[in-house]
Amino acid sequence: MFKKYFGLRGQALNYAISTIAGTDFLLFGYDQGVMGGILTMAPFMEQFPDMHSDDPTVSAAVRKDRSNYQGIAVSSYNLGCFFGAIATIFLGNKLGRRKMIMLGTTIMVIGAALQASAFTLEHFIIGRIITGLGNGGNTSTVPMWQSETCSAHKRGKLVMIEGALITLGITISYWVDYGMYFAQDTSACWRFPMAFQIVFCLIIMAFVMNLPESPRWLVLKGRDEDAKEVIAAIANQDVQSKYVDNEFKAIKETAAEMSKGSFSDLFSRNHNKNLHRTLIAYINQMFQQISGINLITYYAATIYAGLGMTGHMPLLMAALNGTEYFLASLPAIWLVERVGRRKLMLFGAAGQCASMAILAGVGSSDAKACQIVGIVFLFVFNSFFAVGWLGMTWLYPAEITPLRIRAPANALSTSSNWIFNWLVVMITPPAFENIGSNTYVIFAVINAIMVPSVYFFFPETAYRSLEEMDTIFQKVGHGFQGALDVVKQAKIEPRRYDNNGNLLIAIEEVEEKGHVEHRSGSSSGQSGEGNNAAMFTSHDEENQRREN
Repeated sequence: MFKKYFGLRGQALNYAISTIAGTDFLLFGYDQGVMGGILTMAPFMEQFPDMHSDDPTVSAAVRKDRSNYQGIAVSSYNLGCFFGAIATIFLGNKLGRRKMIMLGTTIMVIGAALQASAFTLEHFIIGRIITGLGNGGNTSTVPMWQSETCSAHKRGKLVMIEGALITLGITISYWVDYGMYFAQDTSACWRFPMAFQIVFCLIIMAFVMNLPESPRWLVLKGRDEDAKEVIAAIANQDVQSKYVDNEFKAIKETAAEMSKGSFSDLFSRNHNKNLHRTLIAYINQMFQQISGINLITYYAATIYAGLGMTGHMPLLMAALNGTEYFLASLPAIWLVERVGRRKLMLFGAAGQCASMAILAGVGSSDAKACQIVGIVFLFVFNSFFAVGWLGMTWLYPAEITPLRIRAPANALSTSSNWIFNWLVVMITPPAFENIGSNTYVIFAVINAIMVPSVYFFFPETAYRSLEEMDTIFQKVGHGFQGALDVVKQAKIEPRRYDNNGNLLIAIEEVEEKGHVEHRSGSSSGQSGEGNNAAMFTSHDEENQRREN
């Protein structure tokens, strides 16, 4: 048998955890992108003619029906992801992080095998739903497992790196599709890309159970000694060291506070503005999906074919688009702390709006110049999205919500991500079939609405601790005016930390002036001891928003 944690400790163990988590993010991206190229392959359409919406030999009415079937088949995966994410809310804490990942990955292997072996459309759709169930469970669990088992000071970068890895997975799927285009004399051209995702699954399954369980989950289950052992291994410290004891106490306090939250608390209009903050988190995730990114991600090759490309060129351009998408996601890792969340989201939404408007303008023309412009702005849209919105919606909701309701609030906001993802992927084929390039107009308008929404209602969270965000929301009123005032309050509220993470205002000074209430959102009669514990936890959480 292998040694515990493969004999790894400290930085090496952190790298091992990040590698397995990263493999899952690659798998997530691969699943999102793989259908894009397959939809243009002749053997696939011959196997599933009901999805062949571009068949010139059938009537317009039949093509419309087929576009609906195509939307249903492709988006069924996202529907599975939605239900998988919901199921994780109930199963996650019962099974633990590692077992949940193992279960989700096993389900994905079954789903991938069903897709790769499908001979009927019903068989194929069932395979996609099952794959989605597993992926929904994994994407709800892996980020949590990674953040709860890695060193605290690395968490801020991890969220943005996760987004970059998703785009790398998309890129891999596009290049696999492109390579298999040249094997179109056999159904392996589409069966192999579908089966290839199993490779990522096997890597995860081979290693995840011998890596550490989340110390936070172990604490929740009363396994304190096991939790200390994990903390010691991750930090390469003795289990009896003061560092391990301090980290354990911080996790114990955080776990106790988070265990008090419930779904009913999300809708509380208390002094901490739970409902207000939950709505911001939910809308932030929704905006990411209705921006139109998955119109391109899931149907890239089909869109390029619609711009007049033939043969292998749509697949090649999709692969190049995916590669550029990955490269464009890298600057966000550096920019997110230096520029701030609001500016990046505003920059992204404005650029996405302009890109969609231009695509709408040139999409209806067969002129060569218009086709070139269309190709260019598909790249441009992805670039704006990669910088402004790709990783932001996994970071911002966690920063905007109080600690007590963070778990249920994130579950709710993640469900919005999947359900609106499903909606966009579902409507894209029939939208293009019925209104053509005017589809881009819809998304141009949506992105235009996103700009003032972010500007007026989304406060900046960069370099703010959990307590600071509580203070900001506590100082504004309820209703529409309060929703407007929170951005202004965030601008004038003194910072407790500078841009390098150095403390500017001690929590004790603020408490003496009576400016801070306990973060939980319960009545103000909390003890001073509770506030001190809260700040201890916040130092750990604040590291999510700062770099080394």
